[in-house]
Amino acid sequence: MIAAAGEDDSLGKDNDLLWHLPDDFKRFKRLTSGHKIIMGRKTFESFPKPLPNRVHIIITRDRNYQVNCDDCLVVHSLEEAIDLIVDEEAYIIGGGEIYKQGKKYADSIELTRVHGRFNADTFFPSIDQENWELVAEEYHPTDEKHSYDFTYLTYKRKLKESNKFARPSF
Repeated sequence: MIAAAGEDDSLGKDNDLLWHLPDDFKRFKRLTSGHKIIMGRKTFESFPKPLPNRVHIIITRDRNYQVNCDDCLVVHSLEEAIDLIVDEEAYIIGGGEIYKQGKKYADSIELTRVHGRFNADTFFPSIDQENWELVAEEYHPTDEKHSYDFTYLTYKRKLKESNKFARPSF
């Protein structure tokens, strides 16, 4: 999973981001380019156009939903989306409900923690430290292009002792 969330796990409001962080956008592009990205319909519709060099897997309950885009696939559940991932890296990119459902399938979380609390209507699920280990951290201060300071956090799923040879399917 990949996301940017405030200290209160805020993601967005009215289907829009709460901040503008150009360096985080660059990191998102670098990490997700060339991979499949899984998202809900509202997240997809928040883009001005499909993101280049990525296959978009769009989840919607609307059985009649169609997208006129060569690199877009429409499915009707997260499980259907995950079935389209075969021996490859993919990213769940939102929104809040898709993150909540996707947490059990993810083996890593790339989280940009935006240092602030925001008025939001969509939230990232909390990260249970018993199941996730912080393996990398990089701080970015406020500057002329960034109104908020933030920290890139990389989490890896901890394997339970009884399941140490199992590899998450995603």
